[in-house]
Amino acid sequence: MKLHPLAAAVLALTFSAARADALSPTEQKIVAEVKAHSAQGLELLERSVNINSGTMNHDGVRAVGKLFGEQFDQLGFKTRWSDMPAEMQRAGHLIATREGKQGKRLLLIGHLDTVFEKDSQVQLWQRNGDRVRGQGVNDMKGGDVIIVEALRALQRVGALDNTSITIVFSGDEENAGDPIAVSRADMVNAAKRSDIALAFEATVRDKSGRDTGTVGRRSSSSWELKVSGKQGHSSGIFSESAGYGAIYEAARIVDAFRQQVIEPDLTFSPGLIVGGTDASTNALGTTGQAAGKTNVISRTATIEGDLRYLSYEQRDRAHAKMKSIVAQNLPGTSASITFHDSYPPMSPTAGNLAVLKVYSQASKDAGLGEIPALPPGQRGAGDIQFVAPLLDSLDGLGATGNGAHSPDEDLEIASIERATIRTAILLYRLTR
Repeated sequence: MKLHPLAAAVLALTFSAARADALSPTEQKIVAEVKAHSAQGLELLERSVNINSGTMNHDGVRAVGKLFGEQFDQLGFKTRWSDMPAEMQRAGHLIATREGKQGKRLLLIGHLDTVFEKDSQVQLWQRNGDRVRGQGVNDMKGGDVIIVEALRALQRVGALDNTSITIVFSGDEENAGDPIAVSRADMVNAAKRSDIALAFEATVRDKSGRDTGTVGRRSSSSWELKVSGKQGHSSGIFSESAGYGAIYEAARIVDAFRQQVIEPDLTFSPGLIVGGTDASTNALGTTGQAAGKTNVISRTATIEGDLRYLSYEQRDRAHAKMKSIVAQNLPGTSASITFHDSYPPMSPTAGNLAVLKVYSQASKDAGLGEIPALPPGQRGAGDIQFVAPLLDSLDGLGATGNGAHSPDEDLEIASIERATIRTAILLYRLTR
């Protein structure tokens, strides 16, 4: 298979790096700068975590954006706040840029918001020895700090000069504003002016305890199944005149999905079902109501579900098979299914794997071990998926922790320094 030109260029850089015995003198200085200022990075993380920035707390999101914007100002970036239209009810995004002509043009992606809204009872910052708990500490304020501290180390050794780097910290990653075409326009436009995208969602460890890199992430999409049957006396069910009713037909369809729509990395989950004589769901498909009697054949049923896939080809196969199953109606019933795409898939391309090789080599040269690829089926959706179809991409460069989105969300403090070293060397090599 012929590689995309960017992938070929990155592979060439990989092989060049692989021939190096260790870090260059400049890279050794970069590592020393990271280590010398680890405490500063942890202090920045504490400041950011102590500002509640749930997606719908717009003031909090902007405050965290201001905090990180000040860091990029100090590093010589041009920063701006990109507001969203008021009707979208989202705070907006932090954009930071610097222009140069040296090496690859990089897009670095983070996010300012967390799932913990203003009324959350989860404690903000709590240090417990070598770990820290708090709102968004690893998802993903830890990753944001890694970006800042890696760039700061490069600046201190003069390695930021003449580089082209765009940073987008979104304010609504946890609940992307609608329409997506508007809420992700800044990110997509930045991708069109870049060669490689790097995202700093939390690093995931594999079964052997090694840090990994994310070369693929599955899409996030949904489906709605609507089923109709003949209302009548329950004593007549299964007869030619009465048929099977809407609930039996809905059950047949979802069980056929389970048995027949089977592929690696493809999942589909019915999350809400209502059925009876009368049944309906709200516009978001998150609540429903139903009424019926045990002696009446069900007239209607609705199921709201989730579908996740790794490529558009896989999506199209799943859609076709599901539609075929839906069309094979039991007597006396009819059904229809509709699909809605949300996050596009990030397929594990050759270009993505090439970027991972550069990252893994940087880690090995720094004495931090090899970075294998995380199986794509083990990650949910993230911002990088909106740009991955446009350029070579790598995610999972952030901090290491546990319990994301839960009251137990925490972070391993040492992972900030570890990931910052890897990132700084990666950025240095990509921008030479």
